[in-house]
Amino acid sequence: MFRRYKITVIGAGATGATTAHLLALKEMGDVVLIDIVEGVPQGRGLDMFESGPIEEFSNTVLGTNDYAATAGSDVIVVTAGMPRKPGMSRNDLLKINADIVHNVVQQATKVSPDAVIVVLTNPADVMAYVAQKASGFGYERVIGQAGVLDSARFRTFLAEALAVSPRDVSAFVMGGHGDDMVPLVRYSYAGGIPVEKLLPQETLEAIVQRTRTGGGEILSLEKASAYYAPASSLAAMVKAVLFDERRILPVIAYLRGEYGQEDIYVGVPAVVGGNGIERVLEVEFSPEEAAAFKRSVQSVREPLSLLGLDQ
Repeated sequence: MFRRYKITVIGAGATGATTAHLLALKEMGDVVLIDIVEGVPQGRGLDMFESGPIEEFSNTVLGTNDYAATAGSDVIVVTAGMPRKPGMSRNDLLKINADIVHNVVQQATKVSPDAVIVVLTNPADVMAYVAQKASGFGYERVIGQAGVLDSARFRTFLAEALAVSPRDVSAFVMGGHGDDMVPLVRYSYAGGIPVEKLLPQETLEAIVQRTRTGGGEILSLEKASAYYAPASSLAAMVKAVLFDERRILPVIAYLRGEYGQEDIYVGVPAVVGGNGIERVLEVEFSPEEAAAFKRSVQSVREPLSLLGLDQ
């Protein structure tokens, strides 16, 4: 008997609602949009559902405040949390969002014990750890979203500088989702050609810095956090899980000795499929890259310590 996939999106704000709409448009499964605010998820869910005849998708979109409606979900996407405001660091959000994520994940996983969790809420590396502890799931079934977004920004800026399609640019970013992230220029290509052969060093350094502050750039312009590219990134990750695509994606994954790191969620390239993180891929670092990655990991461990999760 055919069964459509079911996806829960927690948080009906700009990112959550955009993610839910993309999942419906891409016909990945029935979507449940849940939020604590009464009326908001119901209204947004109904609005999306009514676009079905025009966009020609058959799956349902339901907005709710009741976790019972999310039961049996295959993937749980966590976007709930306080958004970052101008002048606010990701760590400022730490304790508030940790409490929110812990609460919503406990409620969602109680009725969807076989789901894979994808976490966006900032600081995403730390919140992935919070979500794993709250759910009790295996580490491979909790994934943080950051690298797909950061890498998309990196690819966009490289393509813009080269005046080529971003489809022909491959690049990825590792480390924590913050100012210490590590865009790996040495592993970046345009049409198979190393970008180091195509762009001057000063241009590449400027692109690396712009990538690191990409979220802040949008925040300063719009006075609100980005949500279109983050939602697209979430949709790509959900698709990789639901359809067991075994895609190599830069995601926040739990490390068990890879890159010399233990007991931490941080951005690395990994194979993402039906079980969540199928395996972490290790790339060779230059001494400078290794030092930058180590610094980035330390920037993730510090907030974990503040939350008492570094034991």
